[in-house]
Amino acid sequence: MKKKMISALLVATMVAGTFAGCGSKPAADNQTTNEATDDAAGETADDAAATDDSATADAPSAADDEGKVINIYSWNDEFRTRVEAVYDEVESTSEDGTVTTLKDGCEIHWIVNPNQDGVYQQKLDEALMNQADAAADDKIDIFLSETDYVNKYTDAEADVAIPLKDLGIDPDVDLSEQYDFTKATASDANGVQRGSTWQCCPGLLVYRRDIAKDVWGTDNPEEIADKVGSWDAFKASAEELKAKGYFALASYADTFRLYGNSIADSWVKPGETTINVDPQIMNWVKDSKEWLDAGYFDKNIKGQWNDDWNKSMGSSSKVFAFLFPAWGIDFVLNPNWDGEAGSWAVTTPPQEYNWGGSYVHGCTGTDNPGHVRDIILAVTADQDNLLQISKDYADFTNTKSGMMLASTDDSFASEFLGGQNPITYFAPVAQGIKIAPLSAYDQGCVELIQSSFSDYFQGLVDYDKAKANFETAIMERYPDITEVKWPE
Repeated sequence: MKKKMISALLVATMVAGTFAGCGSKPAADNQTTNEATDDAAGETADDAAATDDSATADAPSAADDEGKVINIYSWNDEFRTRVEAVYDEVESTSEDGTVTTLKDGCEIHWIVNPNQDGVYQQKLDEALMNQADAAADDKIDIFLSETDYVNKYTDAEADVAIPLKDLGIDPDVDLSEQYDFTKATASDANGVQRGSTWQCCPGLLVYRRDIAKDVWGTDNPEEIADKVGSWDAFKASAEELKAKGYFALASYADTFRLYGNSIADSWVKPGETTINVDPQIMNWVKDSKEWLDAGYFDKNIKGQWNDDWNKSMGSSSKVFAFLFPAWGIDFVLNPNWDGEAGSWAVTTPPQEYNWGGSYVHGCTGTDNPGHVRDIILAVTADQDNLLQISKDYADFTNTKSGMMLASTDDSFASEFLGGQNPITYFAPVAQGIKIAPLSAYDQGCVELIQSSFSDYFQGLVDYDKAKANFETAIMERYPDITEVKWPE
């Protein structure tokens, strides 16, 4: 464990605005500015090559000489419920959900801290700093991260997430059915996979059936796809919705992930200290201002994860649609809806995008490598288990062939969506998702660019001041950043 690197992670922890990740409430931020050195990269590549032939043969097993306490760090009970559902070694869980007992007598201790205000990452980072000297029963065995900050923990020099091959998991074999972009997201800069996920989080457009019928006389998903399946079509439809007293979407923040997922390169390239603002980000600014001024968004809803935004999902709202992945429908839309089930449907979004993802990592220094391996394989690699998770929890799970099968299986229909099978629409979107290379600065960039230009959208500052405010904010969060380059 490289305490120097973990200290850097802690120094980078900041409190900021909140954005949700997969199946979680709004996630707060903290990032690291660590970049692997050339020597460290070479060492990691050599280590990875050395494990290619021996990983499976030397795979750890859940043996008697392992510890009796498995500590798992997360921000909610989502991963616990999936483990309970598909890991066949589970015997029981305490009423308060803090301890799960396995059949071999081991106990999983669930250490849960909220994502809000950066609490989860702060507590995790503190524990990682103490990992090397912690007593066996206090060591972290598994921890979770989200897409917005996964790069912080998969960094090779940080050395906190064990390469999967060192656990006896061969990504090319055991995880061959995972969507490629999820494997890349969970890998370090050398391509060594250091995490796995049961989720794939493609996004769709989720719309009110009653509003669709009022405006166009139909709620058929294929016909609505023609109305919203491209930005030009959606813009024309937004004008029709406005004429009938409706908003196309609740907020300018609702479209950010679509633009942000289509950037050509990372916000910060390896070894550099310059933030590169992609033209697609500025297209989001331009289009958001245009749509807001045209009345296609509700001007009273300022961003996401606030009371006004939540209420815009209620039955009295005039908002036609939201852009959500599966977890957004289940964790956000459904709880905020106060009308009858079956009032919503899904269809093709204006462009392909992914939003979120919870990644599972074996922690360096664990005294339970066999249990860690077995849990990761059970929850993220076994196709039957993944299909069961999709059926029980409405997750779009990380199995390409499994999701193609489910896309034509009526047993995956959603009561909330009026008997529609959302996987029919999620699957083709997932196949086309490509994500730009990640950096350790992504979460801060994503959050601060939105908050800086939110003031511009609301008329509090002009365009140039919004840009200047972003530059100030990003350099305050990451003191090693020396420059922000804007597209010409």
